Amino acid sequence: MNEFELIRRYFACQPVARADVVAGIGDDCALLSPPAGQLLAVTSDLLVEGVHFFPDVDPASLGHKALAVNLSDLAAMGAEPAWFMLNLTLPAIDESWLAAFCRGMFMLAREHNVQLVGGDTARGPLAIGIEAQGFVPATTALRRSGAKAGDRIYVTGTLGDAAVALQHRLGKQRLSESDFTVVADRLDRPTPRLREGLALRGLAHAAIDISDGLLADLGHILAMSQTGARVYLDKIPLSAVCRAHVDKFGWEAALATGDDYELCFTVPPQNVATVEKLTFACGLHCIGEIEAETGLRIVDTSGQFYQPAFSGHDHFSSLVKQSI
Repeated sequence: MNEFELIRRYFACQPVARADVVAGIGDDCALLSPPAGQLLAVTSDLLVEGVHFFPDVDPASLGHKALAVNLSDLAAMGAEPAWFMLNLTLPAIDESWLAAFCRGMFMLAREHNVQLVGGDTARGPLAIGIEAQGFVPATTALRRSGAKAGDRIYVTGTLGDAAVALQHRLGKQRLSESDFTVVADRLDRPTPRLREGLALRGLAHAAIDISDGLLADLGHILAMSQTGARVYLDKIPLSAVCRAHVDKFGWEAALATGDDYELCFTVPPQNVATVEKLTFACGLHCIGEIEAETGLRIVDTSGQFYQPAFSGHDHFSSLVKQSI
């Protein structure tokens, strides 16, 4: 099978066909028609074998996650997803692997009506690069720079499950099989909070998705907004599994390890009542407030400041978590 046969067999035949795609796979460029009056939101993520995923990862889960992490970025901007491009390097053509990878990727694409419109394939170490595009009205785009003193800080869902699952996979801490089953999908098949991001348009001042850990990602909001924050440790939402193991894994699983792909956002006081009436299936939790004094302060249950062992994932820092 050559490269063009691979593209035709696995990527040209897909379950999504949008009216705003004038030309997609098969031409030198995609021709796309964004809606009038909206901004184009564009994001990209790269997943590398041995850094972002294990060599023996389930390919269907990998296909899901490769797209999900990009859709999560769009969710953080309050953008509606539309298209994506895939750049894939493969050490060899494995047809069963490709079929499963595409199945996982296209199931998520179908759920959110996102069409694959192009990309590239090449021989090389396994790596997946996806660029996703979506639309957002200019006046309601959620950005990192909008937080103001007095805003309440919220997160969706629960934090730390992906970190707990990773520690189990690495053999650093062991979970029971039943507990691992509960948290494994949080690492392997994260859910992009797209519906939640759309619901926050016009209500939140600032937002970000939690990919590198709450402290690091909230820190980006604070830096861009030139503000500080106070976060309460007992307000951090944990699943039953994570809470049961917090003494063993430490609070850093929820604060700093990443791969949660939940939303962190700030809400002005006048919008708090409206936001708290929103029905999010994943849940919604207020964890602190934005302050004028710069810096991030974490307060424990005794009222003392908590100092985490590390503050988040960074590929080029030796002071953060080990990649897989």
